[in-house]
Formats: sequence, structure tokens, C-alpha cells
Amino acid sequence: MENFEPVIVAFCCHYCAYTAADMAGSQRLPYPSNVKIIRVPCSGKVDALHIVKAFEKGADGVYVAGCLEGDCHFKSGNEKAAKRIAYVKTYLEEIGIESDRLEMVMMSAGMGHRFAEIATEITAKIRELGPSPVKAVPAL
Repeated sequence: MENFEPVIVAFCCHYCAYTAADMAGSQRLPYPSNVKIIRVPCSGKVDALHIVKAFEKGADGVYVAGCLEGDCHFKSGNEKAAKRIAYVKTYLEEIGIESDRLEMVMMSAGMGHRFAEIATEITAKIRELGPSPVKAVPAL
């Protein structure tokens, strides 16, 4: 487990979080390369199934990154996403996956430093938790 490098999937809203990730790259701010970014039109469009599938396909951790509260380009998509994340965290616990493996974060397009910070923090947290229990289940 010493050499464990987690796979992190970040669902990033197009208008804010994805732009923040791009800014982090442009400013050459370091963040772990194991964070796989998936651009979505709005964090509110990330369905529970997308999150569960990410774990099923090998993610050790997932986070959904949306616009700042009250600043969603689609009015309340980020609020819907936050509620959905709370629901999915409960579901994950029920099926034996630590809810700490899933997070909802909010940021503006100009927060490249925050994107890099969050990616680093979440990677460290998942590294401590170890590999996802889903990886221990043999494929049928």
C-alpha cells in the first residue's frame, strides 16, 4: 500500500471548475496527475449513476466541482448537485464504500489555486483510505 497511487475522477462544470483547472495548468500550479478531469455542462448534470460507474470502473475517489453557491450559470445546478452528492454518500455507505471517497466542492473560474489545492487534498485523503473496496471484488 506504500506505492498506492489513487485514481481520482473529477467531474468539473464547464463554466467554473473546468476553467479553474485550466487556469491551474496555465499558471503551472502543481497538482497530482492521477486526477482525471471530466468536463460536464453543469455539476447539476452529474447523475448518481455517473458517480457509481466511476467507482465501478476503478476510481478510488470522486469529486464533483461546481460553481460557487449562488453563482451557477444554470441557476441552481450546483445546489442540486450538492443534494445529490449527500444522497450518493449515504448510498455508498450502504453498499460498503466509505462516503469520504466522494466530495462536492465549489469554486469560481478564477480559482486555479483552489483547484490545485483541492486536487492535492483529495488525493492525499484517498491515499490514506487506500484502494477502493470495489477493486477487491472480482469481475463476473
